[in-house]
Amino acid sequence: MTQLNFPKQTSTTRTTDKISIKSLAKSWAKKYTENLSDLKHQIHGGRVMTAQYLMDSLRSASIKAWSETERLLAAEVKRHRINARLIDPWQISQDVYAIYEKSIAAYNRNLIPRRLALEIGPDLGKIREKYTLQDPRIIGFAGMQFHLSGQYLLETLPQLERSRVSKYFKAIDDHLYMPLQRTYEAAANHSEASQALAAVRNLLPASSEIAYNIYQHVIRTYPRYQCYSGSLSDEIVQVSSLRDIEMFQVYLWASVLEESVAPLQQELFPLCLMLYPTLGVSWELVRQLVYQMAQELNTRLSRQQMALFKPYLQVLWDLFSPEVFPDTLSKEQVDNVPSQVG
Repeated sequence: MTQLNFPKQTSTTRTTDKISIKSLAKSWAKKYTENLSDLKHQIHGGRVMTAQYLMDSLRSASIKAWSETERLLAAEVKRHRINARLIDPWQISQDVYAIYEKSIAAYNRNLIPRRLALEIGPDLGKIREKYTLQDPRIIGFAGMQFHLSGQYLLETLPQLERSRVSKYFKAIDDHLYMPLQRTYEAAANHSEASQALAAVRNLLPASSEIAYNIYQHVIRTYPRYQCYSGSLSDEIVQVSSLRDIEMFQVYLWASVLEESVAPLQQELFPLCLMLYPTLGVSWELVRQLVYQMAQELNTRLSRQQMALFKPYLQVLWDLFSPEVFPDTLSKEQVDNVPSQVG
């Protein structure tokens, strides 16, 4: 990973660092209050029973999730020559149990999702660092087991309870798949006058809207596309797609703030290379994601700020270019794909 030489920090800059980390973390956490109708004061009679049911189901959901993760990714371990000793199913299962236990307890206490996101963010940052330290691809195994554990827990709940609980589980998915803690720490090395920091602060609260806009564009472009989990319009595919589009945005922020391509080249690209072929995600869709993300940013950033992002957007485009991954979709679909990020 590229190491950056930052100026020696004074007590004043250390205080500013803490402010930057705290403000970005709070901005991300605020996203969980969107479209919630005063959740903090809604006391539902079934909440205690639901929490107990989820705790009783957690162990079996985790076991089922690991079995499915192993089935999907075992071949990728061999194909990518990943050291299997680095993948410890028992440790991952323990981490899954500990984090979901906290999340379910928060739901039981009627703690708002925003508060949960702030509480478990540092824990998940440490877990993420642990699994990316020796090989960034290992986070793919951990992330999939975390995600599937949550999905298996949710699928047995009634729709109303599923909708409530899913907001708590989303906080887990976000912090595990996305380098949020890394982004906060990179932001701490910027002054309050930094154009890069100002740009990220501007984009952060809009990231969900950006993801939704891109997702809708992809559905319109590929209405009949099918991946491993179903069609693009299926709820389970929508949840994963929106998360992945936000994940790309956060990796881009990390690169801009670090002034390094390492987050894109050393973490995001290997992760996609291992997961997407297995899950039936075409590289054409990834190129559409990158192109549409560039269009979205171009309308939201100043010319000076956009100039900071363009080199990293181009790196993203080059990583997933047709020269690296030849087109596999129909010519009609391929013709809808731009040739560069612009």
